[in-house]
Amino acid sequence: MNGFLSALGQKLAERWLSLLVLPGALFLTTATTARVLGQAHALDLGCLTDRITHWARSPVATTVGGQVVLIGAVLSAAAAAGLAAQGLGTLIQRTALAADWHAWPPPLQRWAGAVVRRRRTRWTAAVHRYQQQLSTDARSLARTGSRPDPVPRRAAHLARQRIAAEEPARPTWSGDRIHAAAVRLERDHHLDVAVLWPSLWLTLPETPRAEITAAEQALNRAAALGGWALLYAPLTAWWWPAGPLAASLALTSRYRFRSAVDAYAQLLEAAVRLHATDVAAQLGMDHSGPPDPVLGDALNHCLGFRAPSPPASGGASSD
Repeated sequence: MNGFLSALGQKLAERWLSLLVLPGALFLTTATTARVLGQAHALDLGCLTDRITHWARSPVATTVGGQVVLIGAVLSAAAAAGLAAQGLGTLIQRTALAADWHAWPPPLQRWAGAVVRRRRTRWTAAVHRYQQQLSTDARSLARTGSRPDPVPRRAAHLARQRIAAEEPARPTWSGDRIHAAAVRLERDHHLDVAVLWPSLWLTLPETPRAEITAAEQALNRAAALGGWALLYAPLTAWWWPAGPLAASLALTSRYRFRSAVDAYAQLLEAAVRLHATDVAAQLGMDHSGPPDPVLGDALNHCLGFRAPSPPASGGASSD
C-alpha cells in the first residue's frame, strides 16, 4: 500500500510539474523580460543580463532564507499561472464545442444563431455542388465508359467537409464534428448517444477506453495551449515579441484542437457502433448482429429517463 501511494504521489508531482509549473515558469520569465526590456529595448539581451545580474547580487538572493522564499514564490506564481491557463482552456473548450449555445446569454445566443445559419447556407451550397459533381461524373461514365477524373469530386467533398460533416447545428466546426457523430448514430441506428454513453462506458473493454481517454486528454491539452495564448497576448502591450509568441500558440492550439476533436468523434462513433450490442446483452436483450433501429429504440426506452408522474389530485393529505 505504501508503495502504491508513493508511486501515485510521484506521478501526481510529475504531472503538476509538467502541466503547471514548467509552463508557468516560462510565462513568468517572459513576463519579467517584458517588464524589464519594454518596447524600446525589446531585443536588448545585454540590458536583460545586467538586470538579472543586479537581482542576483541583492541580499534577498544571496541568503538561504531569501532563496527559499524566492523559490517558493516563483513556484507558487508559476502554479497559479498554470491554473489560470487551465481555466481559460476549459472556457475555450466549452466555447469551441458550443454544445449549450442555446443557453448562452441573449447577445451571444443571437450571434451564435446567426453563425449557424450562415454555416448552414454555405454547407447546403457545398452539398449541392458535390451532388452536381457526382451527377456529372455519372453521366461521363455512362457516355464514355471510362472512370472520370476523381480530383474535382474529391475537391467538392473536401469543401463540404471543411464546413461540417453533417448539416451544421453549432456555430463552430469542432462542435459540429462531435454533433455529426451523434446525428449519424441516431439516423442509422436510432441510438441516442447522450442516453447510451454512461452505460456504454461502463461496459467498454480496456483498449477502447484507453484510446478515448487519450483523445480526450489531447483535447484538454490543446485547449490549455489556447489558454496560454490568452495569457501571453496582454504582454504584447509591454513587449512586442510576446505577440508572435501568442499567435503561434493560438495557431498550434487551433490545429491540435481540431485534430483531437476529429479523433475523439471518430472513436466515439466507432465505440458506439461496435459495443452497443454489449450494453444490450448486459440488459438481457436478445439481439444478434450489428445494431439496428429496433435495438436503438429498445435501448433508448430502457436507458432513458422518464418524467415523474404528477401527484394525484384530491388525495388525502398527511398530518
